Amino acid sequence: MKITGDQMLVKKINKSIVLDTIRRHAPLSRARLSEVTGLNKATVSNLVADLINDELVQEIGPGESSGGRKPLMLLFRGTAGYAVGLELSVTHLKGVLTDLEGHIITEYAVQLEQHDVSSVFEQLKLAADYLIQTAPPSPHGVIGIGIGVPGMVDEEGTVLYAPNLQWEKVPLRAMLEEAFQLPVTIDNEANAGAHGELNFGAGIGVRHLIYISAGIGIGSGIMVDGELYKGAWGYAGETGHMSIESEGRPCSCGNRGCWELYASERAYEHPDYQVHLPAHTTQELIEYAAQGHEAVLALYEGIGRKLGIGITNIVNSFNPERIIIGGGLSKARPWIETALRQVVEERTLPYHRRSLQIEWAALGSRSTRVGAAYSAISQFLGRIRISV
Repeated sequence: MKITGDQMLVKKINKSIVLDTIRRHAPLSRARLSEVTGLNKATVSNLVADLINDELVQEIGPGESSGGRKPLMLLFRGTAGYAVGLELSVTHLKGVLTDLEGHIITEYAVQLEQHDVSSVFEQLKLAADYLIQTAPPSPHGVIGIGIGVPGMVDEEGTVLYAPNLQWEKVPLRAMLEEAFQLPVTIDNEANAGAHGELNFGAGIGVRHLIYISAGIGIGSGIMVDGELYKGAWGYAGETGHMSIESEGRPCSCGNRGCWELYASERAYEHPDYQVHLPAHTTQELIEYAAQGHEAVLALYEGIGRKLGIGITNIVNSFNPERIIIGGGLSKARPWIETALRQVVEERTLPYHRRSLQIEWAALGSRSTRVGAAYSAISQFLGRIRISV
């Protein structure tokens, strides 16, 4: 199949390339920009003029000269606009307002008591409205809303299935776009978390990584050669529902022995642990762990081993450069990590393990929120992909 495009499309693609290069490598001169992008100097000059006019790029003064006149350096204007990033979970709705470089300006959190669509939708509107109202003045204002949800989402922004919320076929993007008259992007919360870490956290510069979100459930965002892998129909990454116990406990998804029953905060409900635990939230339990409470330490060692088993399966399947662990359970890292690493060391294939790095999310529990905001930013900045 031949791909063709008119001059406007070519200009839009080149403009996107120039802007993305400035965003990632600034400060740099027009001459250096021409070298990095492969575009001729006249084209770069015209596109930079457009971006300055759009108030997305600014000149910040002269740089070092290699002979002759000092070049004017270019910088991406991160405060030219702002994005809302929301994370919907079973227990909470949390959000951030970020600038176009992912810096958090405002945060928001509310506990969710009800999970029916109408109640959650009202909470989403309150959260987004609050964050929008706190945005500082800027040339482009609030450019969009991104949301990470604990379930499968299609290309139209419909939440097809979120078992822990008991949602099916909820047209969430259409509902929010009608309410706010802003572009809305919706994705699985682990995919959003992967975007957050790849662009602003522990995954910067990595081409093959898997982000594991461990909280009330478990999901994975799979990055292959720098691009999010979604599978044939867009639903890849539901690793929390792979079986690690063939005759294990029944799960809300209809399967048995799902990974998230043993390696997420849902493990707190396990009969072997529940009767001995002094509390049942991560924030409370890590305080007991810090005091050396035996039952809590045993709980987190067990969770660490089960996390390690699932990570071993993922590493042996995908051979990533880096595994990044985030989500609410990452707060218990000091009591989980040793057992997790021990299991991965024992069970992964040696060639897969040789250059593997296991890290914890640099953005902490905020990876999904920041990644959701990035999805809105990315759409606004006009990243263009052409596929055959």
